[in-house]
Amino acid sequence: MKIFNIFKDSNDINEKTVLGFLSFGVMVAVMVADIATGWMGKDLIINEFTYNSFVYITLGSFGVAGLEKFASKK
Repeated sequence: MKIFNIFKDSNDINEKTVLGFLSFGVMVAVMVADIATGWMGKDLIINEFTYNSFVYITLGSFGVAGLEKFASKK
């Protein structure tokens, strides 16, 4: 089954980049929802801890993926 190939050590997909992109997508969706609800005159209550968790996941995923790209492989 091809879906399980992403869990192998040798594949073409960088899982850290995919996770970072999905986390960034969630952050963008929350901000769009916040703008939309603000425009309608209602407050969208977002737990700061939850939003910061997505920020840390995004920065961590892209940071690790970037370091792996430029780190020397021995």
